[in-house]
Amino acid sequence: MGPLDVIIVGAGAAGLMAAVSAGRMGKRVLLLDGNDRPARKVLITGKGRCNVTNNCDLDTLLAHIPQNPRFLYAAFAAFSPADTMAFFEEAGVPLKTERGNRVFPVSDQARDIADALWREAKAAGAKLLQGKVTELVMEEGRVTGVRCEDGTAYEASAVILACGGCSYPRTGSDGSGWELARQAGHTITPIRPSLIPVLTKENAPREMMGLSLRNVTLTVTENGKTIFSELGELLFTHFGVSGPLVLSASAHMRKMGQADYRMTIDLKPGLTPEQLDRRLLRDFSQNLNRDMINALGALLPRKMIPVMLRTAGIPFDTKVRDLTRDQRKALLEQLKGFSLTPCGFRPVEEAIVTSGGVSVREVVPGSMASRLAEGLYLAGEMLDVDAYTGGFNLQIAFSTGWLAGERA
Repeated sequence: MGPLDVIIVGAGAAGLMAAVSAGRMGKRVLLLDGNDRPARKVLITGKGRCNVTNNCDLDTLLAHIPQNPRFLYAAFAAFSPADTMAFFEEAGVPLKTERGNRVFPVSDQARDIADALWREAKAAGAKLLQGKVTELVMEEGRVTGVRCEDGTAYEASAVILACGGCSYPRTGSDGSGWELARQAGHTITPIRPSLIPVLTKENAPREMMGLSLRNVTLTVTENGKTIFSELGELLFTHFGVSGPLVLSASAHMRKMGQADYRMTIDLKPGLTPEQLDRRLLRDFSQNLNRDMINALGALLPRKMIPVMLRTAGIPFDTKVRDLTRDQRKALLEQLKGFSLTPCGFRPVEEAIVTSGGVSVREVVPGSMASRLAEGLYLAGEMLDVDAYTGGFNLQIAFSTGWLAGERA
């Protein structure tokens, strides 16, 4: 292939953006990836729609990154959300901004984003080879290349590790990049899942398995203090709860197993308790002779009625006309605050992103260069930075990838 300037390990969002950045500066770039096609994980982001970035200012961006946000200041200055949007628009992918300033391709197809990244990397002169990198080649503390599992070695002036985390290993994010970083002496902070479904102590979600609730408010408390509250959609499963609201909430629950967490669902956030009580009285007046188990169909999904009556302490065969004021109050409290107890997360392999990674204390924020090994750069999910949902994690990948490619 001739002499190389930059080798990039990992052809995901960060790696491809690094290839574009370095390639446009006239550098000879080789991408090495274990997959047979680039940007595998991009294809499944945003339920296949790809939430590219968030159309927000720097302060808002940093506020949505709970882990080491200030480290990313230089990366965001080098390549901002506005730069990301301009990049894809110029690459022929029209974008749109939706609720919460989330940015998606107009086509609602993640493939358009993945194809644009690879197209721009190729246009910048980058080459892609399929190969699993297992070793950094080092001489006197400097990284001079990499070696693949088949024994093939490649030399370059700089190496960028953009291997992703360990979530969704079938896309190539299998955690192997952290072993490469360890070879250079880097510290890997504890790895934990983020943006992941939540396990609950109660059996109620299992009874309602498959039930999706829209336009509900989920509130999460940590030791009695509210740490998350948003309106949206969630899903009951055989293990607990999932869906967009739960994934977002999980990123705030960073002390699982150490803190006391509660999840409360307001099933009727558009109504005050007083308004909802009047609604109950109106519905009940039309069903006085029915059993309670058959009287809530206009208010609740069928799967949820037995659970709500049981948690409110109301026998299923109670006639509506016999319902006491205290029982109605108990039902009202459940409708406005159905409570669950989180007790863990699904396996880290099911997380959208992983929290933890290469310690940012060992990386130069203005260049993404390793402080421990000359010629080595790091980008994307490998770093100990992660964000909430809304396009922020992909923006981290694009910004750190761009900066690493530029400086490498």
